[in-house]
Amino acid sequence: MIKFRIDMTVIQSDYRAVEERIKDTSVAMNFHRVREAWEVAEKAYKDQQHWTGVSTMEHVLEVLDTLLPFQPDEETIIACLLHHVLQCKYWTVTELEQHFGPKVRELVSGVHLLSHVTLHDRRVSVDDLKLMLITVSEDIRTILVVLCDRLAIVRMAKNMEPGVARRTAQDILQLFAPVAARLGMYSMKHSLEAAAFPICYPQDATRIDEQITQVQHSNDDFLQRAIDIVQVYLREHGVDASLEGRQKQSYSVFRKMNQKSITHVLDLYDFYALRVIVADEPMCYQALGLLHQLGAPVGNRFKDYIAFPKPNGYRSLHTTIANMSGIPQKNALLEVQVRTPEMHREANYGVAAHWMYKESGRANQAAAFIQLQDVLSTQDSIEEQNQLVDHIFVLTPRGDVVELPEGATPLDFAFYVHTDVGFSFRGARVNGAMVPMEYQLEPGDVIEILRYNTPQPSTQWLQLLKMSSSRAKLKRFLYGQQRPEFLTRGREMLNEELRKHRLSPLDTSLSILRRYNGATLNMQEREDLLVKLGQGSERARMLLPKLEALQSTSAAQQTKDALSKQWDDTKKATNLVIENGLKMPYRFAKCCNADDWPRESLQGVVTRKGKIMIHRGSCGMLRNANPERKVRVWWEE
Repeated sequence: MIKFRIDMTVIQSDYRAVEERIKDTSVAMNFHRVREAWEVAEKAYKDQQHWTGVSTMEHVLEVLDTLLPFQPDEETIIACLLHHVLQCKYWTVTELEQHFGPKVRELVSGVHLLSHVTLHDRRVSVDDLKLMLITVSEDIRTILVVLCDRLAIVRMAKNMEPGVARRTAQDILQLFAPVAARLGMYSMKHSLEAAAFPICYPQDATRIDEQITQVQHSNDDFLQRAIDIVQVYLREHGVDASLEGRQKQSYSVFRKMNQKSITHVLDLYDFYALRVIVADEPMCYQALGLLHQLGAPVGNRFKDYIAFPKPNGYRSLHTTIANMSGIPQKNALLEVQVRTPEMHREANYGVAAHWMYKESGRANQAAAFIQLQDVLSTQDSIEEQNQLVDHIFVLTPRGDVVELPEGATPLDFAFYVHTDVGFSFRGARVNGAMVPMEYQLEPGDVIEILRYNTPQPSTQWLQLLKMSSSRAKLKRFLYGQQRPEFLTRGREMLNEELRKHRLSPLDTSLSILRRYNGATLNMQEREDLLVKLGQGSERARMLLPKLEALQSTSAAQQTKDALSKQWDDTKKATNLVIENGLKMPYRFAKCCNADDWPRESLQGVVTRKGKIMIHRGSCGMLRNANPERKVRVWWEE
């Protein structure tokens, strides 16, 4: 284990500033651990450059600044400071856990894994990545750090090559911003889109910004006048509210204009929006009624997301008002969102709002996890979940990312790392705990393989391996181990068949197998032929006719003598009578095996060579025989 000696008396001024910013979040934490993580980060990232062009430490601090508004807890801040540490030479997942505990290890390894999958060696579709970002970890904090990391990256686009910057911005718009919206983190979504849109669509961004600037000049006081009028009107009717005004963001305008096929921002119903924040839920409906008296509500624009929340948990009342009293721009529409302070926090921070602003000042992870599960169960159908079932991503103790098929076992992981590691597999620790061989790995697992000194594979492993490449390696290994046994058995089987035909047994060079079925075999191929016999995939009786050595002169004579002897023995043992006592040579036809039991009626046919070919009486070949050549043959009783 790496030993770090932390000198607590030497704290850099940079850390003091960071600690003060953390304290401003009003979240209670152990700053001794945060300080230790800072020291580790400084040593690990020393002289290290982030791929965006800034130092790694500078990038990490940018991510931390993005993270702090979400009021992260102690473990999240430590994980944020260390989320690049697994890329450093002397740090492993195990050492990370030994220094900072299992939660920090889980967060850092999750961020490390997702960063690798979404930035490097990417072979996964955007739709699958969206699902992976949400399902790879049960801890929402992992996703939060990843989103903050991407926001810090896209803000450094000016340091990148144009092509890299454009691809990064496209990923932000297609992947990370939709995930933030899916989790209800709309403040993060808007920040990501605002940074990425001008990079991805520079001409459209310029055109829309010009239109927005033009509208601002012509209606420069519209929002402020609307805020003043609504606030006074609500107060006069007993509703105390705080109000916020906003204009629709450029990227939202761009998408809405494309969807609605409109050309100017003023044609949007919700270009101007007003948020009315009141004390409680009943007051939301009271304020809504008063707003509908102050202006004319636009038909089909009312949405009650309090009674029927969005799948990501978003709650508010939405309405659009036209011709508001006191506003000179009669054609200007105003979207109004009415909500409570809690709903407002959830609208900005989504699932993360569940650990914010708690009385105890500590993270309420249980509530956040329940909310995350609600989001997943509502938004992800079984069919959609199954789109990502073909692969998972896991980690080695060093932090290397490994892609495996879904359902893979630690044995698959061992074979993926190295064939020799697979053959010597003894057991596995997953996330620090021993697991059985049939354990199915899950995304983000950290796997450590235990090994025997010598390989001890088993045929039972074939049932546990999910990867065809691993099964093929194991089969070849087992085949190599059993080859001598199969070779010996095959030699014995062929020698036995040769003895039946009074042929010489195999010599040391297996010369009788040199020419087989028209091909010339080397020694390895001759042994392979015997191995097939030993395995049972070939039959010795079927092998002999394919051996050209048995067709040579000496071998042929030897074969003829053996067959002749067999024929004589057959004749001696058979009591056969030919019509008129003819003493002619004969043989039994192979087409019907006339000499086999049970003995049936026979029929002979005289061949042109002066021999009698004997068939069973029921043999179909007799139909084609010349009747003048047929002779009666029978078994003597």
